[in-house]
Amino acid sequence: MAHILIADDDDLIAEIVGEALAAAGHPSRHVPSAEAAWESVHASRPDLLLLDRDMPGMPGLALLARLRASALLFDLPVVILTAMRGAGDEGEALRAGAQDFIRKPFDPAALVRRIEAVLEAGVKPWATACGEDRCGASSDRQRHLSEPRRA
Repeated sequence: MAHILIADDDDLIAEIVGEALAAAGHPSRHVPSAEAAWESVHASRPDLLLLDRDMPGMPGLALLARLRASALLFDLPVVILTAMRGAGDEGEALRAGAQDFIRKPFDPAALVRRIEAVLEAGVKPWATACGEDRCGASSDRQRHLSEPRRA
């Protein structure tokens, strides 16, 4: 049982997702904005944040950047849920530190399976910096950390 925070300005989407998560045994709560999500994750840290990419006010990717820069929340698993269809949208979200990217419309059962896969995998160190497992090439920081020190 994982506690999921749904940050989406579309109440119907949040209701559909919440029902699918509840049927799979995962309680959820809904907030309508990235600002409210920021406050909510500080008040009660969820096991995963399902984040709409495009909301009024602060965009979802701006919240994701704040989370990744936070000493307390950098490792919070985030799945982006969006209606955006641009060719580079998924890559941009993954490079920003999302663990998965799901396009609307979606199959609720498939969404739950993907959320559960992210929860099972957890957040790996430096996955938020476009590491090997995310982009196919090591980041400079990973390379630096893995190289032996020279005297």
